Amino acid sequence: MPTSRELAYDILLRVHQGAFADDSLRAMRADSQQDLNLANELVYGVLRFQLQLDFLIAHYAGNTKKLDIEVRLALRLGVYQIRHLDRVPVHAAVATSVDLVKRARKRSAAGFVNAVLRKADKETVVFPSKAVELSVPEWMLARWEAHHGCAEAIAAQALRKPEAHMRNGRFMDIGAQSIVPLLEIAPHHRVLDVCAAPGNKTLHIAEYSEHVVACDRTVARLATVPVDRRAQLDAASALPFGPVFDRILVDAPCSGTGTLARNPEIKWRVTMEEIERHAARQVQILTHALAALKPGGRLVYSTCSLEKEENEGVVAHFAHRLQSATYRLPGREAGDGFYHAVLA
Repeated sequence: MPTSRELAYDILLRVHQGAFADDSLRAMRADSQQDLNLANELVYGVLRFQLQLDFLIAHYAGNTKKLDIEVRLALRLGVYQIRHLDRVPVHAAVATSVDLVKRARKRSAAGFVNAVLRKADKETVVFPSKAVELSVPEWMLARWEAHHGCAEAIAAQALRKPEAHMRNGRFMDIGAQSIVPLLEIAPHHRVLDVCAAPGNKTLHIAEYSEHVVACDRTVARLATVPVDRRAQLDAASALPFGPVFDRILVDAPCSGTGTLARNPEIKWRVTMEEIERHAARQVQILTHALAALKPGGRLVYSTCSLEKEENEGVVAHFAHRLQSATYRLPGREAGDGFYHAVLA
């Protein structure tokens, strides 16, 4: 079995190539739970602090623009352990990072990695900007400040390990748990969950009513939804329902920038083009969902995005139906960040 650091290294390389950390971590196998726990800590820690770690690597090493990704990942792992994990001896962080570059067939870089990490320590470093200190892209930090006025608090929260909350036997963020009650469901209500997978909110809805229909675009994703009435439907296209539902939840696919503590790789992947693509699709989904809402019914539109294009920008197309809207912001409220709007 690979060691915890080898597991973390392999997963970080997959993430660099486009995989998602949570999917890769779920598939991990190791000799012990302790190894799994350390690998988890290393993967998420490196991803959360990535921009800060790259600055520190350059601070200790000089020009690092041409580093191979295999070498950079070993250095990120080493610096993260030295600066953020008190229980890991410095010599262990150095030696295992050197072993990682050798394992990656980058033996010529072993001496360089050893020399850089021997300079690393916990001494205070003056970072060149808040973006580097808080390890978030400058453009993202600037947008949050302009729109929410508390960008540093949001970014700082994204560096902390999220608390684990449970509902109905599943892990469910406390912020996510705030969405379904906004529907104000009565036992007799027929409820449609438009983008249902993985089904946490569907299960929450089922606490209030047994008349629940859940739909999602793929069979594989629907398999995780814990209700009998499931339909493989892409809500960006017209839904095969008339206006028959008393309550509808549209928890729309989005950029996920409210979940950076939980999904830190999003920071390094999301682009304005992607945000705009999400917004266009969200307008389509909401249009088709509203067509299935009974007169006098209630629809909740929500995202785990902090970006106005995916939130107010989408709801603006339906302003005549808007009842209320607000944000939950990381660092201000507990849990992940969410936007929700109530439409009727």
